[in-house]
Amino acid sequence: MSAVTRYSFDQIGKESIIGHPDRLKPIRILRLNANASNAAVHFMNLKKHILGFSIFLPILLSACSDQSTDRQYVIKFSHVVAADTPKGLSAELFKQKVDERLGGQVVVEIYPSSQLMSDDDSIEALAFNEIQMTAVSVSKYNRFTKKLQVFDLPFLFNDMDAVGRFLEHEETDRLLGVLDDKGLMGLGFWPSGLKQLSANTPLLEPEDARGRSFRIQESDVFEAQFLTVDAVPQKLAFGEVYQALQVGTIDGQDNTWSNIYSEKIYEVQDYITETNHNLMVYIWMVNTEFWQRLPEAIQDELEVIVDEVNAEVMAMAIEINANDRETIVQNDPDKLLQLTPSQLEQWREAMKPVWDRFRDEIGEEVIAAALEANNS
Repeated sequence: MSAVTRYSFDQIGKESIIGHPDRLKPIRILRLNANASNAAVHFMNLKKHILGFSIFLPILLSACSDQSTDRQYVIKFSHVVAADTPKGLSAELFKQKVDERLGGQVVVEIYPSSQLMSDDDSIEALAFNEIQMTAVSVSKYNRFTKKLQVFDLPFLFNDMDAVGRFLEHEETDRLLGVLDDKGLMGLGFWPSGLKQLSANTPLLEPEDARGRSFRIQESDVFEAQFLTVDAVPQKLAFGEVYQALQVGTIDGQDNTWSNIYSEKIYEVQDYITETNHNLMVYIWMVNTEFWQRLPEAIQDELEVIVDEVNAEVMAMAIEINANDRETIVQNDPDKLLQLTPSQLEQWREAMKPVWDRFRDEIGEEVIAAALEANNS
């Protein structure tokens, strides 16, 4: 993607006058003298400027108004995973509903599989309104807020049902608003599934990971949890994982069944250990300024659509992960490694210190709400 030149407001205003003097001629303060003919000339020039401005002003005001329902609004939605993953299908579901109910008024353009940009670039582009929506992993926002790290804690949720209960908790509603001051408005959390470990050697106990390198997302929590088992975490963009595994730059990775299948990670990994150790969850964001400039009627309908999509995401993720897991296992039953209760407990205990390290940053009340969801 070609680089987008950015200007400050002062630069834009300055260039529009200096670079194109014919577009906007500054009105000069006239110094009238005793020469009547010169004064008349000055007056006629001033009259022209005033007349020109009076013609231009309604056009300017019309262009600045975003409340017209006649204009078409374009929502560019960028993400990095395949279109047939839970996130990809959720984005398509949003587009489908918008097309059906706001066709002609709102156009949604979906750019999957990093076609437009990476996750990191999409956050910056969203802030500048170069794109209007994105859904990236919550860990990508750690440099703005530490609260969202709760989703990264290892072995926090027993299953996806617990995840669903936590997403309905009032603490989760508050988490959606933690980036309001950054001009980013949270629309919902999209859980994509629980993560599994993969490598070319069996990973049954924590000591099996010792000295091995694993790709991780940009997350201090993920880095800490692999360090606790003496592994070597390496931050790497999602689109680079397959090749890195193929050439041996890294030994393993962790991801959901849907991402392991859609990105063909199972082709370059001999074993997948079913650990369910982390949650993969995305936060669905929209540029706040763009949203607020939409006509009220369009906002109201989009809010209804957003609620409908959020309600379907969980069931979609559970079904897709189950199907992709079955496909991988059917093709190669020996690839799947299932832990005994004793082995699973070893992993839990090995990574438990991570909680204490990040407890203060996240907030005890947020962690408590997540744990409460396990017991409901």
